[in-house]
Amino acid sequence: MTTPVISAKGLVKRYGNVTALDGADFDLMPGEIKAIIGDNGAGKSTLIKALSGALTPDEGQIYVNGEPVTLRSPLDARAYGIETVYQNLAVSPALNIVENLFLGREIRRPGVLGSVFRMLDKKRMLKDATDYMSDLKFRIQSMTQAVETLSGGQRQGVAVARSAAFAKNVVIMDEPTAALGVKESGMVLDLIRKIRDRGLPVIIISHNMPHVFEIADRIHIQRLGKRATVVKPGEIDMSDAVAIMTGAKEV
Repeated sequence: MTTPVISAKGLVKRYGNVTALDGADFDLMPGEIKAIIGDNGAGKSTLIKALSGALTPDEGQIYVNGEPVTLRSPLDARAYGIETVYQNLAVSPALNIVENLFLGREIRRPGVLGSVFRMLDKKRMLKDATDYMSDLKFRIQSMTQAVETLSGGQRQGVAVARSAAFAKNVVIMDEPTAALGVKESGMVLDLIRKIRDRGLPVIIISHNMPHVFEIADRIHIQRLGKRATVVKPGEIDMSDAVAIMTGAKEV
């Protein structure tokens, strides 16, 4: 039996009298894109925050490759190869693409220049960034142009590529196509597929049902703080998925 890359059993998270997660389960299998959908207040964001280390659940257990882990911060999640692209992108507009890709993980020059004088190995970072973006077939005019000169879709692409470059196990994306036009959304969805095809599974949260049905291998439907069901796009239509999501249809 295949072991999930990341899974959760019985996650509970309470905020005073509000229960955001009520025994939530989740699993992501190797090499798949899994979408999480749900109505407002269903606990989607709380589930993702738990899986990405942004919050610690009150109860339940998270597993990475079958091993129980405790994620107290996003740095803990990174140590387990989990990278997250948040809706606000967290890119630095004034920095160029290379600087953004290596932000917080800069490569220092070998020897004394790097260890003592803390000089950056800009040539190596440019080469690595160029090779990586080329591998993803990410079209860009120049790797040294400022991110603020890019379109919304290109900025999202930089944020996605940065996470995928350093993730070892999974990339989590929160609303990756929000506020993007049709062409730019298509570019980001294509980038997500390329990341999956390179062997890195992806979790996406999205309100855009056509995008979910276009890209997801499986769809996790969250309702009232727990997993209502998991469906495959080819086995259910969009209206039935929405009905389950809102409680109009029982599973």
